[in-house]
Amino acid sequence: MQAEPQGITNLITNLSRSPVPWLLHATFTVSFWTALCCFVALSGSAFGDDGADDGAAYDREHYAPAISQFRKAAEQGDALSQYQLGFMYGNGMGVPADWKQAAYWFTKAAEQGNTDAQKYLGMLYSEGRGVPRDYKQAVYWYTKAAEQGNVGAQYNLGLLYSEGRGVRQDYKQARYWFKRAAEQGDSKAQRGLGLMYSHGNGVPRDYKQAIYWYIKAAEQGDAGAQNNLGLLYAKGKGVPRDYKQAIYWFTKAGNGTYKRHAHAQFNLGLLYVGREGVPKEYVQAYLWISLAAAHGYEDARMSLDFLESKMPPEQIAEAQRLAREWKPRY
Repeated sequence: MQAEPQGITNLITNLSRSPVPWLLHATFTVSFWTALCCFVALSGSAFGDDGADDGAAYDREHYAPAISQFRKAAEQGDALSQYQLGFMYGNGMGVPADWKQAAYWFTKAAEQGNTDAQKYLGMLYSEGRGVPRDYKQAVYWYTKAAEQGNVGAQYNLGLLYSEGRGVRQDYKQARYWFKRAAEQGDSKAQRGLGLMYSHGNGVPRDYKQAIYWYIKAAEQGDAGAQNNLGLLYAKGKGVPRDYKQAIYWFTKAGNGTYKRHAHAQFNLGLLYVGREGVPKEYVQAYLWISLAAAHGYEDARMSLDFLESKMPPEQIAEAQRLAREWKPRY
């Protein structure tokens, strides 16, 4: 489960979102406050600036006091503690990762209306972790959270409607939920809307609208949106053809070590092979295509053979050196 560590800041944010003052909440327990204080005490070591702890390490010594107090509050029916306990089991924080226990506590909290628990329970059903995979249950819990404004659930629900998982494929519903999440600033939903407008799924094809939403996501660092924006600039769809802008966005999208960056790396390499208005730079082309090939991108592997047939040995050696020394930004 890929999710942000739920530290003290997020806990306080959750408290502040409640329509009922938490100090007056009927199920709010002393145990929860004790657990919260444990989080305050350990938050510096667990989520320090050095980034050494990714929030998912099994660390009994630091998390055990919080686990004990959250469990006590959760067993007394406190929904936020139930959610937090589920989160800690899901991420192996203070306990061995245990998806069944995560699902158990998320269910307890979700049934009390905790929207984050509803979202994560939907994720567990969608991925089949701790529970049998069940897209209909995923849709059920995502809908519960999405209708209360949970942005992650809105995006995930839109994705299931787009793919027809757990529901009949319905692009209008996908667009509706993507738009609700996108208007809250969710970059994945913004990219999703861009894709819908670019391909004409459930909406008239509109490259200008695609550009609009891709830019929103790209400016937040979404690599997929940056790559797609580069493609539209390279093809002149929705905007005048502009290879400099294409190179700019492909470069931003390609500056990472994850597989999702490989498409942009390959596209950038192809531009350097030579396009009208783009000088041939085989060393740069080889650099970026070899990075894509290292991520398992099959078209990139084949393109390297072509490039090697066009380059003298000293250029190949220079490109390989640059690839070895290349440092990603992400």
